Amino acid sequence: MEQTLYFILLLIALCSVSECVQRQYYFINVQKSWTEAQRYCRENYTDLATVDNMNDMNEVKNVSANPNNYVWIGLQRTSVNEWQWSSGDHVLYLNWSTGQPDGRDDECAVMKNGQWSDVSCSNSQTFICNNTNTGLVFVNQTKNWRDAQSYCRQNHIDLVSVRNQNENQQLQKFINDSHISGDVWIGLFRDSWQWSDQSDSLFRYWRSNEPNGAGGNENCTAITSNDALRDWNDVPCNTKFPFVCHEDKLILIKENLTWSEALRYCRQNHVDLVSVHSEEIQRRVMNVVKQASTGAVWLGLRHSCTVGLWFWVSGQTVCYQNWEIDDSENCDSAVRSGAVQSGGDQRWISRPETDRLNFICSRNEE
Repeated sequence: MEQTLYFILLLIALCSVSECVQRQYYFINVQKSWTEAQRYCRENYTDLATVDNMNDMNEVKNVSANPNNYVWIGLQRTSVNEWQWSSGDHVLYLNWSTGQPDGRDDECAVMKNGQWSDVSCSNSQTFICNNTNTGLVFVNQTKNWRDAQSYCRQNHIDLVSVRNQNENQQLQKFINDSHISGDVWIGLFRDSWQWSDQSDSLFRYWRSNEPNGAGGNENCTAITSNDALRDWNDVPCNTKFPFVCHEDKLILIKENLTWSEALRYCRQNHVDLVSVHSEEIQRRVMNVVKQASTGAVWLGLRHSCTVGLWFWVSGQTVCYQNWEIDDSENCDSAVRSGAVQSGGDQRWISRPETDRLNFICSRNEE
C-alpha cells in the first residue's frame, strides 16, 4: 500500500514539472518598418515574435524592458476574419442563437439562456472569468469586452471559454445558480490578425479600444511603451520602431529516417527528439509539421514492453497525451515509437520504429 502511494505521489510530482519555454526572444534596438523587421528576424532568427500566452508576453516584456518607443511584434492584419477564444483555445464548438452571428461588424460574443449572440465589443456587460482555484467567477461590473478581458487576466486567468456542449451546459447552470440575468461576456471574439510565422496562436493583448484601424492603414502590431501593462496597439506598418524576434526551439527535419536514426541525428546536430509535455507544446508541434513531406513525423516517444509504458527520451513522464490510436499493446510485433500526424487532427500514433519519417528536433537547451 505504501509503495503504491509513493508511486502515485512520484508520478504527480513528475507531471507537475514546469514545461520548457519553446521560444527564445531577442530585442533588436534598431529602428525599422514592420516589413524590414520581419526580414531581419527571418534572416537572423526564426521570425518576428509570436506570443502564445501571458508567460510568453512576460518574456517579451522582459527582453524589451523600459523601451523609449513602441516595439514591433509579428502580428499583422489580414483579409480573413475568424472567431476565436481569448484563452487561445481553438473554436471547436459554436452555439449561436437563431440568426446569429448576423454578419455585421459586431465582433464579440455574449451568452444568454445558453446561447450566444454577437454584439459590439464596446458594449458594457457583466462577464464571467475562469479561475484556477475556484472555477467560474461572475464579475458583477459592467465593462466593454477588452476591459473585461484585461480584468480577468489580471485577477483570474481569462474570460471563460466554451469548448464543447458539456462546458456550455455547465456555464448555463452556473449562470442559473448565480441568478445572473441579461447578457454576459464570454471569451469569444472575431479578428483578422495573423502571426508572421503563420502560427495558430490566438492570444491577443490589445490595449482598451484597440485595434481601432484609425486612418484605415493601421495593419501592424506594436507593444506600447511607458506603462506597466505594455499592451498592444495597431499602427501603420511603415512606422519605424525597434522590434522583438524569436527563435523557435523546434525544427522540422525533412529527411526520412528510422526513429533510432532520427534520435541520433537530433542528438548530434541539435539537442534531442522533441518531447511534448503540454497542449501548448503540441500546438507548436502542429505548426511545425504542416511543412512535413511524410504523413507522420517522429517524436521523442518510445514504448517499453518491459514495463508496458510510453516514455519521452528526454526522461520526462508522459503526462499530457494526444493519441489517435495507441496500438503498442502487441509486444510480439515490431518495436513501437511515437509519431504525430502531419495532417488531419495531428494526433499521435504508434508506428514501427523502422518506418522512415520526417522528425522534429529540439534545438535549444534551457
